[in-house]
Amino acid sequence: MFSFYKNWRVRRILRGYRIPDALWGSVMHEERSIRHLADADLKRLRDLASLFLYEKSIESARGFEITDAMKARIGCLAALPVLNLGLDYYRPWYSVIVYAEAFVSRDYYQDDAGVVHSQPEARAGEAWARGPVILSWDDVVSARDGYNVVIHEMAHKLDLLDGVANGYPPIHADMQRRQWTAAFSEAFDNLTANIEAGRGTGLDEYASTSPAEFFAVASEAFFTSPRVLQRECPRVYEQLALYYRQQP
Repeated sequence: MFSFYKNWRVRRILRGYRIPDALWGSVMHEERSIRHLADADLKRLRDLASLFLYEKSIESARGFEITDAMKARIGCLAALPVLNLGLDYYRPWYSVIVYAEAFVSRDYYQDDAGVVHSQPEARAGEAWARGPVILSWDDVVSARDGYNVVIHEMAHKLDLLDGVANGYPPIHADMQRRQWTAAFSEAFDNLTANIEAGRGTGLDEYASTSPAEFFAVASEAFFTSPRVLQRECPRVYEQLALYYRQQP
Protein backbone atom coordinates (compact mmCIF):
# COMPACT_ATOMS: atom_id res chain seq x y z
CA MET A 1 0.00 0.00 0.00
CA PHE A 2 2.65 2.52 0.99
CA SER A 3 4.58 2.01 -2.26
CA PHE A 4 1.64 2.64 -4.57
CA TYR A 5 2.93 6.14 -5.41
CA LYS A 6 5.85 4.44 -7.18
CA ASN A 7 3.44 3.07 -9.77
CA TRP A 8 3.61 5.29 -12.86
CA ARG A 9 -0.03 4.56 -13.72
CA VAL A 10 -1.20 5.72 -10.29
CA ARG A 11 0.87 8.91 -10.55
CA ARG A 12 -0.59 9.63 -13.99
CA ILE A 13 -4.17 9.09 -12.79
CA LEU A 14 -3.66 11.35 -9.78
CA ARG A 15 -2.24 14.12 -11.94
CA GLY A 16 -5.50 14.23 -13.88
CA TYR A 17 -8.11 13.08 -11.39
CA ARG A 18 -7.04 14.11 -7.88
CA ILE A 19 -9.97 15.63 -5.98
CA PRO A 20 -9.58 19.44 -6.31
CA ASP A 21 -8.51 21.50 -3.31
CA ALA A 22 -11.87 23.23 -2.88
CA LEU A 23 -13.84 19.99 -2.90
CA TRP A 24 -11.41 18.28 -0.53
CA GLY A 25 -11.56 21.25 1.82
CA SER A 26 -15.34 20.93 1.89
CA VAL A 27 -15.11 17.22 2.66
CA MET A 28 -12.69 17.83 5.53
CA HIS A 29 -15.06 20.44 6.95
CA GLU A 30 -18.09 18.12 6.77
CA GLU A 31 -16.59 14.79 7.83
CA ARG A 32 -15.75 14.56 11.52
CA SER A 33 -14.61 10.96 11.08
CA ILE A 34 -11.39 12.01 9.34
CA ARG A 35 -10.34 14.97 11.50
CA HIS A 36 -8.15 12.84 13.76
CA LEU A 37 -5.87 11.87 10.87
CA ALA A 38 -2.39 13.31 10.58
CA ASP A 39 -1.56 15.47 7.56
CA ALA A 40 0.30 12.66 5.81
CA ASP A 41 -2.65 10.31 6.30
CA LEU A 42 -5.08 12.92 5.01
CA LYS A 43 -2.97 13.28 1.88
CA ARG A 44 -3.05 9.51 1.32
CA LEU A 45 -6.78 9.45 2.01
CA ARG A 46 -7.37 12.15 -0.59
CA ASP A 47 -5.36 10.23 -3.16
CA LEU A 48 -7.06 6.94 -2.34
CA ALA A 49 -10.48 8.60 -2.58
CA SER A 50 -9.47 10.07 -5.95
CA LEU A 51 -8.45 6.63 -7.21
CA PHE A 52 -11.70 5.15 -5.87
CA LEU A 53 -13.70 7.70 -7.88
CA TYR A 54 -11.56 6.96 -10.94
CA GLU A 55 -12.14 3.20 -10.68
CA LYS A 56 -15.78 3.19 -9.59
CA SER A 57 -18.80 4.65 -11.33
CA ILE A 58 -21.00 6.84 -9.12
CA GLU A 59 -24.46 6.59 -10.67
CA SER A 60 -27.75 8.31 -9.88
CA ALA A 61 -31.05 6.56 -9.34
CA ARG A 62 -34.38 7.94 -10.55
CA GLY A 63 -32.90 11.13 -11.94
CA PHE A 64 -31.24 12.24 -8.71
CA GLU A 65 -28.55 14.79 -9.56
CA ILE A 66 -25.13 13.89 -8.20
CA THR A 67 -22.57 16.69 -7.90
CA ASP A 68 -18.79 16.45 -7.77
CA ALA A 69 -18.97 17.45 -4.10
CA MET A 70 -21.21 14.46 -3.38
CA LYS A 71 -18.83 12.15 -5.21
CA ALA A 72 -15.87 13.51 -3.27
CA ARG A 73 -17.63 12.88 0.05
CA ILE A 74 -18.60 9.33 -0.91
CA GLY A 75 -15.08 8.66 -2.17
CA CYS A 76 -13.55 9.92 1.07
CA LEU A 77 -15.77 7.76 3.28
CA ALA A 78 -15.29 4.71 1.08
CA ALA A 79 -11.51 5.13 1.20
CA LEU A 80 -11.32 5.53 4.97
CA PRO A 81 -11.72 1.83 5.92
CA VAL A 82 -9.06 0.77 3.39
CA LEU A 83 -6.65 3.63 4.05
CA ASN A 84 -3.98 1.19 5.19
CA LEU A 85 -5.24 -1.77 3.18
CA GLY A 86 -5.57 -0.51 -0.40
CA LEU A 87 -8.28 -0.46 -3.06
CA ASP A 88 -7.69 -4.09 -3.99
CA TYR A 89 -9.93 -4.87 -1.02
CA TYR A 90 -12.81 -3.41 -3.03
CA ARG A 91 -12.61 -5.87 -5.88
CA PRO A 92 -14.37 -6.95 -8.04
CA TRP A 93 -17.27 -4.46 -8.11
CA TYR A 94 -17.49 -1.27 -10.08
CA SER A 95 -20.38 1.02 -9.19
CA VAL A 96 -22.11 2.98 -6.45
CA ILE A 97 -25.78 3.81 -7.03
CA VAL A 98 -27.14 6.81 -5.14
CA TYR A 99 -30.80 7.50 -4.37
CA ALA A 100 -31.98 10.86 -3.07
CA GLU A 101 -33.49 9.21 0.01
CA ALA A 102 -34.24 5.83 1.54
CA PHE A 103 -35.22 3.33 -1.15
CA VAL A 104 -37.46 0.29 -1.09
CA SER A 105 -35.91 -3.13 -1.46
CA ARG A 106 -37.44 -6.58 -1.12
CA ASP A 107 -36.46 -8.76 1.79
CA TYR A 108 -36.80 -12.51 1.31
CA TYR A 109 -37.09 -14.99 4.16
CA GLN A 110 -38.11 -18.60 4.64
CA ASP A 111 -40.55 -19.65 7.35
CA ASP A 112 -40.47 -22.84 9.41
CA ALA A 113 -42.54 -24.63 6.78
CA GLY A 114 -39.98 -23.85 4.08
CA VAL A 115 -42.14 -21.25 2.34
CA VAL A 116 -40.26 -18.25 0.97
CA HIS A 117 -41.88 -14.86 1.61
CA SER A 118 -41.11 -11.44 0.20
CA GLN A 119 -41.82 -8.08 1.78
CA PRO A 120 -40.79 -4.49 0.90
CA GLU A 121 -38.40 -2.71 3.25
CA ALA A 122 -37.09 0.87 3.25
CA ARG A 123 -33.31 0.92 3.37
CA ALA A 124 -30.50 3.43 3.69
CA GLY A 125 -27.98 1.24 1.89
CA GLU A 126 -27.23 -2.15 0.40
CA ALA A 127 -24.11 -4.02 -0.68
CA TRP A 128 -24.62 -6.77 -3.24
CA ALA A 129 -22.25 -9.73 -3.21
CA ARG A 130 -21.04 -9.27 -6.80
CA GLY A 131 -22.85 -6.08 -7.63
CA PRO A 132 -22.99 -2.43 -6.65
CA VAL A 133 -23.16 -0.56 -3.40
CA ILE A 134 -26.45 1.33 -3.08
CA LEU A 135 -26.76 4.44 -0.90
CA SER A 136 -29.38 6.94 0.21
CA TRP A 137 -27.89 10.42 0.01
CA ASP A 138 -30.14 11.64 2.83
CA ASP A 139 -28.49 9.03 5.04
CA VAL A 140 -24.99 9.89 3.83
CA VAL A 141 -25.45 13.49 5.02
CA SER A 142 -27.20 12.33 8.21
CA ALA A 143 -24.01 10.67 9.43
CA ARG A 144 -23.35 11.02 13.15
CA ASP A 145 -21.37 9.33 15.88
CA GLY A 146 -21.99 5.60 15.51
CA TYR A 147 -23.86 5.92 12.22
CA ASN A 148 -22.32 6.18 8.77
CA VAL A 149 -24.05 4.39 5.91
CA VAL A 150 -21.04 4.53 3.55
CA ILE A 151 -18.68 2.90 6.06
CA HIS A 152 -21.41 0.39 6.93
CA GLU A 153 -21.85 -0.77 3.33
CA MET A 154 -18.11 -0.81 2.65
CA ALA A 155 -17.70 -3.06 5.69
CA HIS A 156 -20.22 -5.42 4.12
CA LYS A 157 -18.13 -5.43 0.94
CA LEU A 158 -15.05 -6.39 2.95
CA ASP A 159 -17.04 -9.11 4.71
CA LEU A 160 -18.13 -10.44 1.30
CA LEU A 161 -14.59 -10.84 -0.04
CA ASP A 162 -14.80 -14.57 0.62
CA GLY A 163 -18.31 -14.72 -0.82
CA VAL A 164 -20.14 -14.99 2.51
CA ALA A 165 -21.60 -12.21 4.66
CA ASN A 166 -21.06 -13.66 8.13
CA GLY A 167 -19.16 -11.01 10.09
CA TYR A 168 -15.85 -12.71 9.42
CA PRO A 169 -13.92 -11.09 6.57
CA PRO A 170 -10.67 -12.65 5.41
CA ILE A 171 -8.27 -11.51 8.14
CA HIS A 172 -4.53 -10.89 7.89
CA ALA A 173 -1.94 -13.61 8.31
CA ASP A 174 -0.71 -12.07 11.57
CA MET A 175 -4.20 -12.26 13.12
CA GLN A 176 -5.76 -15.26 14.84
CA ARG A 177 -9.19 -16.54 13.85
CA ARG A 178 -9.80 -17.85 17.38
CA GLN A 179 -9.32 -14.40 18.92
CA TRP A 180 -11.54 -12.72 16.32
CA THR A 181 -14.33 -15.26 16.79
CA ALA A 182 -14.18 -15.09 20.59
CA ALA A 183 -14.25 -11.29 20.66
CA PHE A 184 -17.14 -10.89 18.24
CA SER A 185 -19.20 -13.79 19.60
CA GLU A 186 -18.95 -12.49 23.16
CA ALA A 187 -19.86 -8.94 22.14
CA PHE A 188 -22.77 -10.10 19.96
CA ASP A 189 -24.18 -12.25 22.78
CA ASN A 190 -23.79 -9.41 25.30
CA LEU A 191 -25.53 -6.95 22.98
CA THR A 192 -28.43 -9.34 22.42
CA ALA A 193 -28.78 -10.00 26.15
CA ASN A 194 -28.77 -6.28 26.97
CA ILE A 195 -31.44 -5.57 24.38
CA GLU A 196 -33.64 -8.40 25.62
CA ALA A 197 -33.23 -7.14 29.20
CA GLY A 198 -34.15 -3.59 28.20
CA ARG A 199 -30.72 -2.24 29.08
CA GLY A 200 -29.10 0.52 27.09
CA THR A 201 -26.33 -0.31 24.64
CA GLY A 202 -23.49 1.72 23.21
CA LEU A 203 -24.01 0.25 19.75
CA ASP A 204 -26.94 0.66 17.40
CA GLU A 205 -29.36 -2.16 18.18
CA TYR A 206 -29.41 -3.05 14.47
CA ALA A 207 -26.10 -4.78 15.20
CA SER A 208 -28.08 -7.57 16.89
CA THR A 209 -29.74 -8.55 13.59
CA SER A 210 -26.92 -10.90 12.56
CA PRO A 211 -23.14 -11.34 12.87
CA ALA A 212 -22.75 -9.64 9.48
CA GLU A 213 -24.65 -6.58 10.67
CA PHE A 214 -22.74 -6.58 13.95
CA PHE A 215 -19.45 -6.36 12.04
CA ALA A 216 -20.77 -3.52 9.85
CA VAL A 217 -22.20 -1.55 12.79
CA ALA A 218 -19.04 -2.13 14.85
CA SER A 219 -17.01 -0.82 11.90
CA GLU A 220 -19.16 2.32 11.81
CA ALA A 221 -18.50 2.82 15.51
CA PHE A 222 -14.80 2.10 15.11
CA PHE A 223 -14.39 5.03 12.74
CA THR A 224 -17.04 7.46 14.05
CA SER A 225 -17.27 6.81 17.82
CA PRO A 226 -14.13 4.79 18.65
CA ARG A 227 -14.12 5.62 22.36
CA VAL A 228 -17.63 4.24 22.72
CA LEU A 229 -16.71 1.02 20.94
CA GLN A 230 -13.52 0.68 22.98
CA ARG A 231 -15.49 1.11 26.19
CA GLU A 232 -18.39 -1.17 25.25
CA CYS A 233 -16.52 -3.86 23.28
CA PRO A 234 -12.78 -3.52 23.98
CA ARG A 235 -11.86 -6.87 22.40
CA VAL A 236 -13.81 -6.04 19.25
CA TYR A 237 -12.07 -2.67 19.07
CA GLU A 238 -8.72 -4.43 19.36
CA GLN A 239 -9.55 -6.86 16.54
CA LEU A 240 -10.80 -4.08 14.26
CA ALA A 241 -7.65 -2.05 14.94
CA LEU A 242 -5.61 -5.05 13.81
CA TYR A 243 -7.84 -5.65 10.79
CA TYR A 244 -8.13 -2.07 9.53
CA ARG A 245 -4.55 -1.30 10.65
CA GLN A 246 -5.73 1.97 12.17
CA GLN A 247 -6.13 3.45 15.64
CA PRO A 248 -8.85 6.12 15.32
